Amino acid sequence: MASFIAKQMVGNQLKSVKDKFAGAMGGDDEKKDEGGADDGEDPEVAEARREAEEKRKEKHRKMEEEREELRQSIRDKYGLKKKVPEEEGMMQPPEEAGRIGRKKKTPAELAAEANADSDDEDFARGS
Repeated sequence: MASFIAKQMVGNQLKSVKDKFAGAMGGDDEKKDEGGADDGEDPEVAEARREAEEKRKEKHRKMEEEREELRQSIRDKYGLKKKVPEEEGMMQPPEEAGRIGRKKKTPAELAAEANADSDDEDFARGS
C-alpha cells in the first residue's frame, strides 16, 4: 500500500516536470498545430504505407483467383457443382433457425387438424 502511494506522489511530480519542460521547449504545441489529418506522419511515409497496402491487396486478389481456378478444375474433374448461396426466400426465418424443438401450430392449423379428426370420427361412426 505504501509503495502505491509513493508511486502516485512521484508520478505526479514527474508528470508536472515533463509538462513544464515541454511547455518551455515548445514541442507539444507545434506538433498539435502541424498534426492535421495525417497525425504528424510524414507524407512520404503515408504514401509508402498506402502503396504497400495496395500491393498486399493485389497479391491477395491474385492468390484468390488462382485458388478459384484450382477449385474449378477439381469441380470439373469430379463433376461437382459449385455451391451457390441460397436465396433469402429459401432460408428459414431467423426466429426458427436456432430452435431445437418443433414449431408451435397456429390457431388455423389447430382448427384444420380438429376438423380432420372430426371427419375421421364421423366416418368411423357411419360404418
